[in-house]
Amino acid sequence: MLALFDLDNTLIDRRSGLETWARNFVRSRRLPAGAESVIRRRLRERAYPADFVYLREALRLSDLPGDLWKDYVGGVARSVRCFPGVRESLAALRGEGWTLGIATNGAGDIQRAKLAAAELISLFDGICVSEEVGVRKPAYGHFEAAAELCGTRLSAGGWMIGDNPETDIAGARSAGLHTGWVANDRTWIDGPREPDIVVPSATEAIEVMRARGA
Repeated sequence: MLALFDLDNTLIDRRSGLETWARNFVRSRRLPAGAESVIRRRLRERAYPADFVYLREALRLSDLPGDLWKDYVGGVARSVRCFPGVRESLAALRGEGWTLGIATNGAGDIQRAKLAAAELISLFDGICVSEEVGVRKPAYGHFEAAAELCGTRLSAGGWMIGDNPETDIAGARSAGLHTGWVANDRTWIDGPREPDIVVPSATEAIEVMRARGA
């Protein structure tokens, strides 16, 4: 059985990682008050090299945008952490014969850097990053590509676990997958498609999947 997982704020704590990097970056450059909020606001949902063209001008930095991007990739990768129990739960699921994949939007270098730093790469049969496959969640093509990278097909069924109601839950439901929404201390209020399960974290989602066996 296939199990796809979102990365940011599902398996790893991107929010805290971004906050740590932004705080350290502002201190190291001795930037003025308010610079940290500018960075966090711009990079809150996702980060691409083009964002650092904007930040370079907004913060009046002398660094080249490409150098700022490299600083971000390395710094955030060092700052992110897996949520408790994630590695152990994924290993147990894979040990029971499940096929595991990553289905994430974002730039390839930063997403893969975070996976490597969090020591997660070896647990997955396939890694699907939107920039690399040319299609973003919630598009059907992203989930189709993720399944193929894992050596299977969507028609065989499976699960998608993620924290975003639209890109993870609605997209995966439309692709024919069962879905688990990671609440992260939120309450499900509205969304284009209801999830099959609502759980506090990815580890609880995995527990449900293991108990159901499919």
